[in-house]
Amino acid sequence: MKRKKTSHISHLTSHNQAIGIVVAKFNTPITQRLLQSCLKTLKKQGISEKTIRTIWVPGSYEIPWAAQELALQGYPVVICLGAIFQGETPQNAHIAAACAQSLQDIAIKTRTPCIFGIITPRTKKQAWARTRGNLDRGKEAAEVALSMLNLKRTL
Repeated sequence: MKRKKTSHISHLTSHNQAIGIVVAKFNTPITQRLLQSCLKTLKKQGISEKTIRTIWVPGSYEIPWAAQELALQGYPVVICLGAIFQGETPQNAHIAAACAQSLQDIAIKTRTPCIFGIITPRTKKQAWARTRGNLDRGKEAAEVALSMLNLKRTL
């Protein structure tokens, strides 16, 4: 029996759902593209631009603090976008791990999904590849956020 392929995004029942987005300024050309793709996806799904609040922070390490503030203000989901490039030292791994753990802790503590849209490429070519097509992490972050909003409604 063939299964019908369906989107993992259920149709939203409300187009006025508030969404918080935190974006790192560091590596702006990449993070700006992630944000554009994320916003495009949200708008395609009927989310009004008026209900989206975007906050820019200096770098990815500052994303968890801003995400927590949005969660505490009542945003039902927070999308986090950043780009941490691999360097000559392991600093990138420490920053990425700290961000991932902090965002998970915030999500559990505040009962607010914090969507991890922070990419960790080795090269600029890899980073750009993750801003379009099948690897588009901005689009993916928006889709995950919408899925989590729908899940929250059912629980």
